[in-house]
Amino acid sequence: MQRSLSSLIRPHLARRGFSTSSEKIVASVPFERLPVVIPIIDPVVYAFQEFLSLQRALDRRLYLLLFGNSYGAPSGKPVWHFPEKNYESEETLRKCAESALKSVLGDLSHTYFVGNAPMGHMVIQPTDKVRDVPSYEQFFFKSQVIATNKFQIGKCEDFVWVTKDEVLEYFPEQAQFLHKMIIG
Repeated sequence: MQRSLSSLIRPHLARRGFSTSSEKIVASVPFERLPVVIPIIDPVVYAFQEFLSLQRALDRRLYLLLFGNSYGAPSGKPVWHFPEKNYESEETLRKCAESALKSVLGDLSHTYFVGNAPMGHMVIQPTDKVRDVPSYEQFFFKSQVIATNKFQIGKCEDFVWVTKDEVLEYFPEQAQFLHKMIIG
């Protein structure tokens, strides 16, 4: 009798402390462009650079945010989120995170995942304000842009490249957690 890969992985995850209940696990990828060393740019020039461009805020880290369907979004409405994927039957959570980023970029040849372990973890539960959100665990795996300044971003309604401060504005409920998790 052959066992599925999922049936082999779930007990393995339970031994490592991962939840194997019906609670969902989501791998998210804060995908960042590291600062680029350049001369100081006139603030007027900054004002005209688009949020979609990796060429903005060159002296700071930028993070990719997607607008579209996200696991746990209230009423299934599109929201801003990091690239993410529900953990299903991947060999590791890191592989799940790679799959999440690949589904958006199509090619990971200009990316670098920083380590095999997640950089952060959150447990999302319904609140009094939003009761229709399912509970789930979200693991964050940092990845960085390598040797390019353009990506073909897909599988979303819209996207932006934002600074750390701007990330906190997009996620005010998780601002304290994200402030600690994102180095900057």
